Amino acid sequence: MTILSDAKIAVGNIPSEQLYRKVSWRIIPLLMACYFFACLDRQNISFAKLQMQVDLSISDAVYGLGAGIFFIGYVLFEIPSNLLLPRVGARKTIARILILWGLTSAAMMFVNSIGMFYCLRFLLGVFEAGFAPGMIFYLTYWYGEARMARALALVLMAGPISGVLGGPLSALLMTACDGMMGLSGWQWMFFYEGIPCVFLGFVVWNVLADRPDTAKWLSPSEKDLLETHTRQPGAKHHSFKHVLGDPRIYVMAGAYFCLICGIYTVNFWLPSILKENGVSNTMHIGLLTSIPYLGAIASMFLVGKSSDKHQERRWHSAVPAVVAAICLGVATYLSSSIVASVLFMIVATMMMYAAYTVFWSIPSKYLKGDVAAGGIALVNTIGLLGGFFSPTIIGWATSVTGSLHAGLYVMVGLLAVGALLLSLIKLPSLSK
Repeated sequence: MTILSDAKIAVGNIPSEQLYRKVSWRIIPLLMACYFFACLDRQNISFAKLQMQVDLSISDAVYGLGAGIFFIGYVLFEIPSNLLLPRVGARKTIARILILWGLTSAAMMFVNSIGMFYCLRFLLGVFEAGFAPGMIFYLTYWYGEARMARALALVLMAGPISGVLGGPLSALLMTACDGMMGLSGWQWMFFYEGIPCVFLGFVVWNVLADRPDTAKWLSPSEKDLLETHTRQPGAKHHSFKHVLGDPRIYVMAGAYFCLICGIYTVNFWLPSILKENGVSNTMHIGLLTSIPYLGAIASMFLVGKSSDKHQERRWHSAVPAVVAAICLGVATYLSSSIVASVLFMIVATMMMYAAYTVFWSIPSKYLKGDVAAGGIALVNTIGLLGGFFSPTIIGWATSVTGSLHAGLYVMVGLLAVGALLLSLIKLPSLSK
């Protein structure tokens, strides 16, 4: 069957696999590359800590606040950035974000004081604001509800991929470049991991199409077919004012807050957890941190595929969150055994990312039209406060108690609360 004849298929029939393969090969790899560096440049601070904490004489509490202050800048500017995205266009918005955050991330190599550390982390959040929800909103232009979870899983899979590659890469840069031109390894790590984002920004500017109707590589019939599959007949297009007053948005945001607390516990503290448990070699820490993310790649793909197959979102997100809470608690309790602790941390990380992936199919199902950009940003803004809360609480608790355990148990409780909130989100089945 040809693409032209596919364009005549009535709404509701299965979309053309050939067309969606073409679309996916055009936009998914580029978005994955962007998200890979977004995650890498947020999280490389966890490896820099192993050296810069000594160089700058900073405490765990200072590190935790600095890691978390990124999210304060992010949430302050996220909603304005996403409300402007439909007007400015995805191409210009994503390119601007990439270039500015790449330059700021590279500038982290010049940090020489606590104040400068806080300032650049805050600016990194300001310049990256709107990227993730903007990317999710952008995907709604190309994929209908039935395909959204798989598309999201592929793009968001770049997060754990950055964990797999980022740990060994950061450790290698820190050890190989330490002392080069009189600078520490952590300084060169920030430079080499930040500059690629600038080049990637120019690629996005020249390659990314804002919408299907502006894509030169699609025929008119292909554009019509995509429009048919992404348009939702009879769906309500809420105003942003209506979204602000909808309790379901805040239940979603609360659930996302809890998931983010768990995810950034792993992202910002896993190297320190391993070091506290007796792993002292930086390269060994880098290799061990990559293992949980390898499992997360598989879980994101499989759970996302299952969610689309069964056309169900709520329990595909809530159940993994429960399992993540249990496994993180067991990993913390068994911290004296490095093998057992790492094994349970692997499962916890797999389940956190699985819940995270399917979660984003929920607001994208409920929110329609251009207002979805602001609605998704609102959920993400509230939820990402967990990225500030999690490292700050763990850093403070570690400074007070001398151990990571107390802070980790708080995160276990939050993951359990997140699972409960996810179970309360009642949206109609996609099959209805």
